[in-house]
Amino acid sequence: MIIDDEDDMYFLLRNILRQRKIEALWAGSISDALDTLQREPDIFLIFLDNRLPDGLGYQHIQQFKAISPASIVMITAYDTSYDRKMAKDYGADDFIGKPFTKDSILTIVDRIISSRAL
Repeated sequence: MIIDDEDDMYFLLRNILRQRKIEALWAGSISDALDTLQREPDIFLIFLDNRLPDGLGYQHIQQFKAISPASIVMITAYDTSYDRKMAKDYGADDFIGKPFTKDSILTIVDRIISSRAL
């Protein structure tokens, strides 16, 4: 699932994920994401933007993890050491700053898929 209020970011990430045969759902807000996670128990990976219309993404990581065992990757334009620390402290599995490369996304996806296969 991709949680980002910018639809162009969703389309970009969706196209990258399709290279690994992953179909991504989109949520434009935290509340939409919570609803989707309740309905879709098979989600195994979440790309989470930090600045969303209804709050900061990292502050809701524990809520997401209480519903779903999905791995959570923070993806944000605010790539500061503080944001990285907060994401990690709240339970993010990985962090990537914008702009990013296709290869950096695929590396993270491959690592998460490999760790789930163990």
